[in-house]
Amino acid sequence: MHVDELVQRDQYSLRQEDKEAILTERLRQLTQLHRERCEPYRRILSALAYDPERITSPACAPMLPVGLFKSHELRSIGAEQVFKVVTSSGTTGEAVSRVYLDATAARLQTRCLAGIMTHWLGRSRLPMVIIDSHSTIRDRRIHSARAAGIVGMATFGRDHFYALDERMRLDREGLASWLAEHAGSPLLMFGFTFIVWEHLLGSLRPGELNLQEAILIHSGGWKKLADRAVTSREFKAELERLTGLQRVHNFYGMAEQIGTVLVECEHGYLHTPNAAELIVRDPASWEVVADGEVGVAQTVSALPESYPGHSVITADLARVEAVDGCPCGRLGKAVSILGRVPEAERRGCGDTSPELAELAA
Repeated sequence: MHVDELVQRDQYSLRQEDKEAILTERLRQLTQLHRERCEPYRRILSALAYDPERITSPACAPMLPVGLFKSHELRSIGAEQVFKVVTSSGTTGEAVSRVYLDATAARLQTRCLAGIMTHWLGRSRLPMVIIDSHSTIRDRRIHSARAAGIVGMATFGRDHFYALDERMRLDREGLASWLAEHAGSPLLMFGFTFIVWEHLLGSLRPGELNLQEAILIHSGGWKKLADRAVTSREFKAELERLTGLQRVHNFYGMAEQIGTVLVECEHGYLHTPNAAELIVRDPASWEVVADGEVGVAQTVSALPESYPGHSVITADLARVEAVDGCPCGRLGKAVSILGRVPEAERRGCGDTSPELAELAA
């Protein structure tokens, strides 16, 4: 199955066995492509004596540490073909990942996201509130993960309203007026988790806004909430208490790998889309763990042709909850992301990073 067909097919309609066969062949192709077109990636595979023909399942695809995209320029296209550079989020002074997309990769990323989100939102574009400041997206030359998320999600809404001003303060009057204009209509809301918690919920009084007709899509920022001991259940409960909003979908994704967008179902599990997969590994042995066990997430995607980001070992803890068996009825893997790898274990993940970084240099 061609990658275009995989993206266009109804999401979550492939049984795991069939999906793995499709992804295995695609990952074999991508590994060979990047070995031919990306010199640092070729050096890594050569040093590891890795043959793409060894890929007999998605778990066999050679994986790059996610941090390598911060320290090295990894691309399989010429500089003149770069259409967009996506950067990861980072604190001031911290290195960020840089992902290089050509026009084809950017279009495929957009189509993949559209296929995923229309499954959850329907095909009608809803009036949309973006819980952020419009200033976040003004520099379109380099897309931060936050700006790219806003731009990508904005395509699924219309009549957009940015709920925060440039100082990240809630525009109470503007939002109330906008909601009055769309009273009785289903609404789409999007924001990053910590921003929703801090700048929307942290500013509201119970009953001040009625968001019962809204759907909230949110992502990222759980680390800051974890530091405050705020759970996903508490996040949803506070939304409902203050605004009446009940339809909430978290999603998991990363700047370093296009196509990997896992959306949370009504039972609280994240679902892997057609073109991507999540594998859980033991951080001590790097063996794949049994379903139901916690380990480090490896993610694979059928999309990245412009850079070697098709198989990445992350710094996130995960667990496979069900395979073709989620109560929601969607096929494939249902997973949970359980937070970042603690510092003590992160050193274990980092054991491979200096070696691969040296090979890629």
